[in-house]
Amino acid sequence: MSETAMQTEKMNDAHTTYLRDYQVPDYLIDEVDLHFDLHDDATIVTSRLRIRHNRFSSSKKHDLLLNGEELKLESLLLNGEAVKDSAYELTDKMLILHDVPDNFELQITTRIYPQKNTALTGLYCPHTTYCTQCEAEGFRRITYFPDRPDVLARYTTTIAADEKKFPTLLSNGNLIASGKLENGRHWVKWEDPFNKPCYLFALVAGDFDLLKDTFTTQSGNEIQLRIYVEKGYGEQAHHAMYSLKEAMRWDEKTYGREYDLDIYMIVAIGDFNMGAMENKGLNIFNTKYILAKPETATDEDYIQILSVIGHEYFHNWSGNRITCRDWFQLSLKEGLTIFRDQSFSEDTLSHAVMRIQDVIALREVQFVEDASPLAHPVRPDHYIEINNFYTSTIYNKGAEVLRMLQTILGKTLFRKGMDLYFTRHDGQAVTIEDFVKAMEDVSGIDLRQFRLWYSQAGTPIVSVEDDYDEEQQIYRLNIQQKTLPTPNQPNKKPLHIPITMGLLDQNGKEIPIESQSEVVLQLTAAAQTFTFENIPARPIPSLLRNFSAPVKLNYPYSDSNLQFLCKHDKDAFNRWEAGQQYALRLLLNLIRDYQHDKPLQLDPEYIAMFEHILKEKNADKFLLAEMLKIPSEKYIGEQMDIIDVDAIHAAREFLITEIATQLQTTLLAIYQANQSAKSAVFNIEEVGKRQLKNRCLMYLMLLPKYQELGLEQFETSLKTNMSDLQPALTAIANLDNPHREKALEAFYEAWKHDALVVDKWLSIQATSKLPHTLATVKKLVRHEAFDIKNPNKVYALIGAFGQRNPVNFHTASGEGYAFLREIVHQLDKLNPQIAARMVNPLTSWKRYDKERQALMQKQLEVLLQDTKISTDLYELVSKSL
Repeated sequence: MSETAMQTEKMNDAHTTYLRDYQVPDYLIDEVDLHFDLHDDATIVTSRLRIRHNRFSSSKKHDLLLNGEELKLESLLLNGEAVKDSAYELTDKMLILHDVPDNFELQITTRIYPQKNTALTGLYCPHTTYCTQCEAEGFRRITYFPDRPDVLARYTTTIAADEKKFPTLLSNGNLIASGKLENGRHWVKWEDPFNKPCYLFALVAGDFDLLKDTFTTQSGNEIQLRIYVEKGYGEQAHHAMYSLKEAMRWDEKTYGREYDLDIYMIVAIGDFNMGAMENKGLNIFNTKYILAKPETATDEDYIQILSVIGHEYFHNWSGNRITCRDWFQLSLKEGLTIFRDQSFSEDTLSHAVMRIQDVIALREVQFVEDASPLAHPVRPDHYIEINNFYTSTIYNKGAEVLRMLQTILGKTLFRKGMDLYFTRHDGQAVTIEDFVKAMEDVSGIDLRQFRLWYSQAGTPIVSVEDDYDEEQQIYRLNIQQKTLPTPNQPNKKPLHIPITMGLLDQNGKEIPIESQSEVVLQLTAAAQTFTFENIPARPIPSLLRNFSAPVKLNYPYSDSNLQFLCKHDKDAFNRWEAGQQYALRLLLNLIRDYQHDKPLQLDPEYIAMFEHILKEKNADKFLLAEMLKIPSEKYIGEQMDIIDVDAIHAAREFLITEIATQLQTTLLAIYQANQSAKSAVFNIEEVGKRQLKNRCLMYLMLLPKYQELGLEQFETSLKTNMSDLQPALTAIANLDNPHREKALEAFYEAWKHDALVVDKWLSIQATSKLPHTLATVKKLVRHEAFDIKNPNKVYALIGAFGQRNPVNFHTASGEGYAFLREIVHQLDKLNPQIAARMVNPLTSWKRYDKERQALMQKQLEVLLQDTKISTDLYELVSKSL
């Protein structure tokens, strides 16, 4: 078969689902009674379904369509009688029953093989723990069912298993019964009183350490809190429990949302495709977002745990009590819940730093996505594989859309809109349109134009010019917006863009605008002029404060303007942004000089600004540490028409080395002044000290005379403080000397029995700047610490190398591309979801020089030649080509 024929065959197999084709389900399910009999060789699943015809269905047929994959049908009973062979059809994807009545009970018994399930969707058992992952379409790998989010039912789940091997048996809802069986087996029965879609079903069976606590809601209900972790790791669940209770308090205070069951359970699993899953009453988490103690987890880990715990808890209302009508509405639950967890992290930790970090993630991932062949709207209109749409656009851009909506309405009206949304749609599967309508109803604001944010892909470019009339004391901002074409969307309409801004005088003081220090400009046309009266002197504008819209801003700031804003702007985000834009401007100039073989020189004004930041009195140290970061190589590349990885790397290394060289005395003094005896304490003051100290260490370690500092910090923190240990080892891993191998070996020997710490060890080596890193990564693939079946290991080694080490991944020989293609091919046979995530670095091949383009394109074409390529991988590869 020719390559073209193979691709055509695969294209025919790859069914595309369109939003325009949505139809209500023909049949609804009121009750689901599940029985799981867990055995070493197989699991028997019996489901009893109370089914009724949907009176809103337009279908003339009385056929019941049930999804099912990797299932062995054992028996099929309708109202207690066996269904005749002629009354149903069975394919590898579907069970179809013909001419069913309007109301009936269906009992289905299937046999499944969780121990063989390497895709980690449905019910799987990679080692000694059974676990489920049903979002988006995993429930069909457990039993035959209408696997779609708009079929809501009440679930009862009975689980039977060997009591010695699996003393803990969990499912959604409240435990209502349990008992003993013969041959050392036992059973439990769980009941969830709330209707839910099947993607929120969960089951866990295993042997765990258990951390217990309680939480009393604002109305006085006592909730039992349970966190289950792998045996021997119970001591590492305390921060997760703290985070859960903080999230519960925050949601009551901020949105008036109380928890609604008697018990809230979390289980940490080491083999998990996702970060976490919000299954009703039984959240399942990747261990990465639960386990933490100072010896093994960094401050960044603690912060991520707080955020992800909050995210999954907040889903109880924004995702569970109210869910999506269809998967095109995914951002309805994910974008909203990301916005809620970002707000929670800002309120709990640091408004400025959390906002900065969220914007960095948005620019480095989502903006890239918006400019790629894989660009799609926040509400897509079609997909081949829904797993490919758990993207930064759906999540992070979706959150930014909600943040803009709050800015446009104001916090008071936005909260009223949220209250109306929760009240109006509780217990329903709804659409993004339903959410926006609630906001319109409480505010009276016409949001028809704002809705375009959900249907139009691409990152808007906002260009600003200004003029000042000294005689009239009038200042004007002339603002234009445009969005470049994206796949299937060549023509773009103007969006409703809120631009928060202020004006500064030449002394750095705010100039009042309508008696306020800042205002929100509502940009709704392709071009608009905003006029400000009674402005006594030409101001310096502070635009897009707190990053009030997910856009690219162009304004002709001079270098001195950027220095001024970095020193004086009252908006912390814009202070940081001014420093970043100044550094980016210098870096792009250095890149041009490098490309033309000119000697690299640094503007002394930049060093002066950097020193001013370092020496600022009474500074927020957490924010200061963030301001000392230089734009990443990835972000720099996105500002170029053709990404030149070698020039970017050379220019950035030159800049950070110059900073280290010229400011070494100040950096050393700050490093020494921020040593702390409270290395085990997680609070913002101590986190700020550690972050600032270790940012200074990163610079100092670029100079040979200070490398002993890193080696000493490594030795003193090896078994006591991961927040100091990881940055020290990261810096050492970039040294081409014997200390490097000794430190890496010592780290592994100390922590080889802790899977999450080993993941750090893998990532540190995968992101090393040294030229032999690809060879190291290939060697690590064969190391005992690596398991290609474990997603965390793949993310830590392969993901880190492909996505966080551009200079070595994009080596001119193309070896990095061939290596990644080989790994992706292996993964696709085991776990298509992870294969699709790993192929991402190859999909942006058109952004590079012609030589690299050809090399990357070749590897994508090789992947596409596989006639057994998964739909997950096929969709991404074919679209990128």
